Amino acid sequence: MGRQRPDTEAITESIDSGVAELVPDLGGRNSWTLRVNGTPQSHVDLDDPTYLEFEYVRRLGHIVDLTAPSRVLHLGGGALTLARYVADLLPRASQQVAEIDAGLIAFIRRELPPPSRVRITTGDARAVLVKARPGSFDLIVSDCFAGARTPAHLTSVEFVRQASAALADDGIYAANIGDGNGLQFARSQCATVRAVFEHVCVMAEPGVFRGRRFGNFVIMASHTGLPMQQLTRATASDPFQGRVEHGTGLTKFIGGAPVTTDATATLSPAPPSGLWGT
Repeated sequence: MGRQRPDTEAITESIDSGVAELVPDLGGRNSWTLRVNGTPQSHVDLDDPTYLEFEYVRRLGHIVDLTAPSRVLHLGGGALTLARYVADLLPRASQQVAEIDAGLIAFIRRELPPPSRVRITTGDARAVLVKARPGSFDLIVSDCFAGARTPAHLTSVEFVRQASAALADDGIYAANIGDGNGLQFARSQCATVRAVFEHVCVMAEPGVFRGRRFGNFVIMASHTGLPMQQLTRATASDPFQGRVEHGTGLTKFIGGAPVTTDATATLSPAPPSGLWGT
């Protein structure tokens, strides 16, 4: 049946990649934060799946709001926050989640059961993409982390091309990544996505854009166009106000950063020690 109300103590489980922990919200909400090996991965509100706690998930939520996808592929599962959001707002949408950690899937299924229309596949994100039929999704979200870092093979132009092939002609590709001082990884990731898609933008908090602190970048791309005005307004009105770079602003942000290939790909940068109080 899953959790009906928050407990006062965390629930801990050994999973394939280490230790998962569901931490209850002690502020009165029926919600939980998933931590994997100490890193916050997801926040879920069981009473209101449309409540998005993490700022980067809010950015992904804006993409859902503005594009209303009917077929969604989530690469990376966590506690299925965005899948729950889509299921609540777009109950007729079909959704597939690819999560490599079978133990994590079992833990979340038991403690925080997902909506019935969300299909969960155990497997590597790229392997799932390879098997996808061309044009089979309207939205593909890449939000994959090994601990606090994006696996190298999910950062290359070859990977982005595979995602593009699995999208409908007017489909949307979105990726969440982390970076900090110097922002070389984020710049290269934007260059990599722009090597595949004609229309690209990137969202982050202003301080993250300036490299003042480690944080999340959400990249959005399409072959046919992006709802830039609406996206800019929505991001600027977030509790943690964000900025959107596209066009010449994106070109300036990328600078001379190279496109990442399978041959040059590396893990995303590790966050600073103690960033999340661990």
